[in-house]
Amino acid sequence: MSIEILLLLMAALVLDRIVGDPDWLWRRLPHPVVLFGALIGWCDRSFNRKSLGTDTLRISGVVTIVGLLTASLAAGFALHRLFGAIGPLGLVLEIILVAVFLAQKSLADHVARVATGLRLGGLDGGRAAVAMIVGRDPQKLDEPAVCRAAIESLAENFSDGVVAPAFWYALLGLPGLLAYKMLNTADSMIGHKSPKYLHFGWAAARLDDFANLPAARLSVLLIAAGALFTNGRRAAWNAVDTGLRDHGLHRSPNSGWPEAAMAGALDIRLAGPRIYSGDVVNEPMINGAGRPGATVGDVETGISIFNGACTALVAFLGLAAIVFCIV
Repeated sequence: MSIEILLLLMAALVLDRIVGDPDWLWRRLPHPVVLFGALIGWCDRSFNRKSLGTDTLRISGVVTIVGLLTASLAAGFALHRLFGAIGPLGLVLEIILVAVFLAQKSLADHVARVATGLRLGGLDGGRAAVAMIVGRDPQKLDEPAVCRAAIESLAENFSDGVVAPAFWYALLGLPGLLAYKMLNTADSMIGHKSPKYLHFGWAAARLDDFANLPAARLSVLLIAAGALFTNGRRAAWNAVDTGLRDHGLHRSPNSGWPEAAMAGALDIRLAGPRIYSGDVVNEPMINGAGRPGATVGDVETGISIFNGACTALVAFLGLAAIVFCIV
């Protein structure tokens, strides 16, 4: 970590907050995550063979994810050297590249479409919008469930779509950022507990859990800061208290932290039973003492808290940069 990295990260966060992921650009160029996905898909087709035994599949998965991470680290080092060799233009290009791997505006926009869909198109409009951001069956969701799904996605993706890439870039620069995004993409593609990926994707899933540990916990404090800006001190305290108390009720070792913090900040219940691909997943409610029915207003307030949390992240980086200057 260096003051230059902190300043570049601050600039990238501001750029992503303003510009996001412009559709006109990614209709013409492949997004880097799409390229990561293509490489992961090739590895899946090449090395995840049904004919292999359980132990061999697990070893194959380990070798695959190590190879993917090695390639992304090498690409990060190469880009760092290239950007460093071309002076101020290199700094601008690095800011743009880092912004590409952040998800502030795009995430807020997708969740806002759920609120807009519910307000303008009723339940069908909300279901259509939420289907774009969650894996559960939207046709099984009533309006409160649509709102809960949107808020849960907002909280979870704040951690692994904003805080985690920022953390790994701050710690290890471009190699850390690219390696994290490769790992996170691999987890989303092959890290499932389905028969096909239970063994081959085991290493990707476990490493992704480890990589997201710091960000998940930091996200609680950032969501609390966002709640302080939006709803005051009581909401901020509830975010921290609920995050610390209820994070373990979630099936994921990391997602429960930001989701519980958001549930506390909004004083609503999240998680609980839901349906994925026709299968019912029974989980306890997070913040069981909160209001039972999430509303469109809660989705909109959640977006305000999210935006406040993103602002708090930039402010924290600015403070860290000042400390670096002083010492």
